Amino acid sequence: MCPGPFGASGAWRHGGRAHLLAGQSALLILYVMLDALAFFLDKVVFLVTCAHPPPPPLERGRAYRRGDLLEVPRTLFTHFGIYLGDGRVAHLIPDILPAVTSDVRHLRHKVTNMRLLLGVLAKRASVRVDSVEDFAYGASVRLNTHAMERACRVPPDAEDAARRAESLLGSVPYSLLWNNCEHFVTWCRYGAARSLQTEQFCQWLKSQIRDQRNAFAAGLLGLLSLACWGVSSGTTLPVILIPFTLWMAS
Repeated sequence: MCPGPFGASGAWRHGGRAHLLAGQSALLILYVMLDALAFFLDKVVFLVTCAHPPPPPLERGRAYRRGDLLEVPRTLFTHFGIYLGDGRVAHLIPDILPAVTSDVRHLRHKVTNMRLLLGVLAKRASVRVDSVEDFAYGASVRLNTHAMERACRVPPDAEDAARRAESLLGSVPYSLLWNNCEHFVTWCRYGAARSLQTEQFCQWLKSQIRDQRNAFAAGLLGLLSLACWGVSSGTTLPVILIPFTLWMAS
């Protein structure tokens, strides 16, 4: 006897369709959120570009030498690259595309904000070669004299730095704090992967954690959240643990 439309088989099919629709809805919502975030980042980049007009055209072969360490100031950070000559720069940039395709035609395109954002979330990046104009993205390019270079007794070999950069081209793991563009250029030029930006951020974070006033502020915000949303396991536990952790670390 065949099961009716509301029998076990029909219920399974109905439940499967429900789960499929729920999954599609979740993916649609996630895509809309990422698209909105990418739109916001694009507007921020546009405003930064307007505030910092592009530099005059590069005199190829004269402004920079092969192996020079270049930097581009952004709103919250500085982007780094190694000059390879002929108006080309090797740099590490978050990019999701190398993780999903090996099509060189697509990979050569300039990295969009959506590709960059997904690369940060997926912790994937690529070491790629772009023109100085694409590397700058509308900002001014500066020749960097790194603090590590001032501490070196022996000047770094510029040609060796360029060859190291060229040897690393392709998809690489990415981390905002432990493997970013500054780690890449300092390893290429000085043989030691360091990021002064990361170190400064960690020092700032350490100072915030050690400040006992932040523990009191977290406790006050926790009490306000309890007053607004009521007492429950989802609100009480963070209210206790976060101020306690900050207090013990201070």
